[in-house]
Amino acid sequence: MQKRNIIATAGFWMMLVTIFFGIATNGGLRTILNFIHLPSFIVTFGGAFFAVMATADSMSDYLDGLKSIFEAFIQSPPETKQITENILEMSDRARKEGLLSLETDTGSKEDFLQKGIRLIVDGTDPELVRDILENELSHKEERDRKRVRFWQDMGSYGPAWGMLGTLLGLINMMRSMGTDADAIGAGMALALITTLYGSVLANWICLPTARKLEKNSAQECLAMEIVIEGVLSIQAGENTRIIKEKLKSIMDMEERGNS
Repeated sequence: MQKRNIIATAGFWMMLVTIFFGIATNGGLRTILNFIHLPSFIVTFGGAFFAVMATADSMSDYLDGLKSIFEAFIQSPPETKQITENILEMSDRARKEGLLSLETDTGSKEDFLQKGIRLIVDGTDPELVRDILENELSHKEERDRKRVRFWQDMGSYGPAWGMLGTLLGLINMMRSMGTDADAIGAGMALALITTLYGSVLANWICLPTARKLEKNSAQECLAMEIVIEGVLSIQAGENTRIIKEKLKSIMDMEERGNS
């Protein structure tokens, strides 16, 4: 069962507080209103979001990428230690009471583990069990890659559209120089604030989201690999100590790969 990721959520909002703090300490809270400029917002955020939409395979993929921000900062990935303990407990019971005794565990809160247990309890061929579970793992990895790429693309488009807005503002400002002082001010606002918005979009939202999704995906895929090996080992009737060592080796290899 996934839990609320308090530290990630807090970090996300504290970044915004830091931006407001930097603005307020250089002119007071009222100056925050000076940084609200709708045309700059539309050019930067709208341009970045629509640029990503233009590269999306389908609307469902696009919406899935957008919604993934909630999974990045609200939910924590499954704990591999707890999953390992559950598998070892099931292994002990299966060796003592048989595979059918695990039917009561098909209501497990971990959906992937629940599916694996259901397959072996139903007497599915081991190779077919592996194929089914590994196919689901592959689909998840592909979906996670699309989500990470979505926010990476957004993070690269944001500053680019901010720069485009800067150029638009500078052009308007140059055309108004010496004729309309108000237009010069509006042009400068568009020129400077779009650059700020592009940087905020990339560094506050997009890049942290992409990195968090990437880390969550690695943890979730590791948990799924542990489930696959654990379930197949239970089905084969292996000794619990051997299963423990196999699962430990998977986690050790993952840690070495990330180091």
